[in-house]
Amino acid sequence: MRKFKSGHHGHINKLSAAGLLITLGIVYGDIGTSPLYVLKAIIAGSPVIDKANVFGALSCVIWTLTLQSTIKYIIITLRADNKGEGGIFSLFALIRKRAKWAYIFAIIGGCALLADGIITPAITVTSSIEGLRMIIPNVNVIPIVVIIITFLFVIQQFGTKFLGNSFGPLMFIWFSMLAVLGLSQIINYPAIFNAFNPLYAYKFLTENPNGFILLGAVFLCTTGAEALYSDLGHCGIKNIRMTWVFVKTTLILNYLGQGAWILSHPESMVRASNPFFAIMPSWFLFIGIIISTIAAIIASQALISGSYTLISEAISLNFWPKVKINYPTNIKGQMYISSINWVLWLGCLFVIFYFRESSNMEAAYGLAITITMLMTSLLLSIYLHYLHIPRYIITLFLMVYLSIEGAFLIANLHKFIHGGWVSLLLASVLFIVMYIWFHGRKIKNSFIEFVHIQKYLDILKSLHNDESIPKYSTNLVYITRANRKTEIESKIMYSIFNKQPKRADVYWLIHVDIVDEPYEMSYSVNQIIPKTLFRIDLKLGFKVQPRVNLYFRQVIEEMAKNNEIDISSHYHSLRQYNILADFKFVIIDRIQNYDFDFAPSRQFLMNLYSYIKKFGITEVRALGLDTSNVVIEQVPLIIDTKIKSELVRH
Repeated sequence: MRKFKSGHHGHINKLSAAGLLITLGIVYGDIGTSPLYVLKAIIAGSPVIDKANVFGALSCVIWTLTLQSTIKYIIITLRADNKGEGGIFSLFALIRKRAKWAYIFAIIGGCALLADGIITPAITVTSSIEGLRMIIPNVNVIPIVVIIITFLFVIQQFGTKFLGNSFGPLMFIWFSMLAVLGLSQIINYPAIFNAFNPLYAYKFLTENPNGFILLGAVFLCTTGAEALYSDLGHCGIKNIRMTWVFVKTTLILNYLGQGAWILSHPESMVRASNPFFAIMPSWFLFIGIIISTIAAIIASQALISGSYTLISEAISLNFWPKVKINYPTNIKGQMYISSINWVLWLGCLFVIFYFRESSNMEAAYGLAITITMLMTSLLLSIYLHYLHIPRYIITLFLMVYLSIEGAFLIANLHKFIHGGWVSLLLASVLFIVMYIWFHGRKIKNSFIEFVHIQKYLDILKSLHNDESIPKYSTNLVYITRANRKTEIESKIMYSIFNKQPKRADVYWLIHVDIVDEPYEMSYSVNQIIPKTLFRIDLKLGFKVQPRVNLYFRQVIEEMAKNNEIDISSHYHSLRQYNILADFKFVIIDRIQNYDFDFAPSRQFLMNLYSYIKKFGITEVRALGLDTSNVVIEQVPLIIDTKIKSELVRH
């Protein structure tokens, strides 16, 4: 087994000042901007604003951040890393060999995360720009929000390296501002620290008539917790855990400061204001709005980049059609997917124009992410089971978190008719695409027939030596799905012998194995017929783009350097001038036979699969092949099964 030269992925696992700063800029955009709207949403739904309700609401926020963000994600979930990578699809990759049926949890969770990612940029940017109403009461924020959001999506294609370098320092300023603003109010009302008592949370949920429903608003404080896990590979567990201590402290101080201000002002004034901006001194208000907007943009950028990563992982796990992925910078992991970018942009614009106010967006926000958290809990319990963690610990974990997240889900369902249907509709559309693609490929692959390659070697040698057949190519290359080196698809043999006899000097079989290690890049070579038939096995991580043409060239050059093959032209007239030999790839497209029909349900699924396939890129582009030396051949899906004849000869 040999490694590719570029097959190493650098993680910022060491605890360092630079790592901590980068982590602040990458991980905490979503959860860090939640003070913009959480208490405002809770106040809007509270029938009475008094000490008991404010203390209860703050207590719910504090203990939600503790139980969900700290214990579940920071302490437990971050340990479920896949070679340093995190996220719901990475978690599924850890268990998929032993629990293939768990794909449904991964698809549901991934779709819900993508759906909520559409709403996040809209609500964060709108909430921050609405602070201008504290200065200009009748300002129309919609055009400003649309310009900012559009600019953010337009620049994605050029790469955001120039922005990313400043994210860390800017988020440090943001969190420092949260802490200072909170403390400026707490010193006037130190009794607010009583909110740490969980008894207030219990009373809030049991004695407040709207207490349980308001859990949907409370949940908004932890919506970005999933990013703590998703960004594990970018920052490392040590940096995330250390920065979380700072981030959580500043968040709680700001929430307490907002609570102190609420209890110090008349109810009419509180309902008319966003307490986040109300705690700012008048001289600082404009500066605070600018910093808030910058933090909202950083949060949006994190969600957009996270969506690209999620889709790229879904492609590798066969959950999503192959689409074009660009890498606008030299930073490994930073990618741009044009089709996803503009779908997200249109989704954000729809949310902005449909809801118009951040208070209306709050109704749609959070519902889908509770589903993601539930799916993460289920996948995590399966992972813990395979680690041989005692069953009573797994049961306790599930009882606690299915209860907490189930309560949040039920509370958030109250939002359904008020806008929650938007996020569920988006998640449902994404789920349908992923489900059809996964099962369509599964049905299609079920018709792949593998045969022992040994029985065809003599025929291949004869074809290789038969000069009566014009040479098709000096080097003929096929992509094989056969995992075993002793097997080959019957369709490849059909292509070589039946479709059109293809004589070549050297035959190559390339097998691409997408492995669970995120950034694995290695290969092995097996010589089946000396100097005539070779098989190359590429092992690529599920986060590595399969640039087969590039990797194959590297393999060929290394083999030539080791005198294993001769890559000079086999034509005498060209060989004397050191011209390189020619290569031709044959990509086989399996199409359904006209004389064969699936069962109606399968036929319906395959029709949808074929329709979705049109929106993706071809196998040639997906494998990174040079189109100038590729031939696409169509062969029947079923080539060996005899179909019963219904004709009768008279």
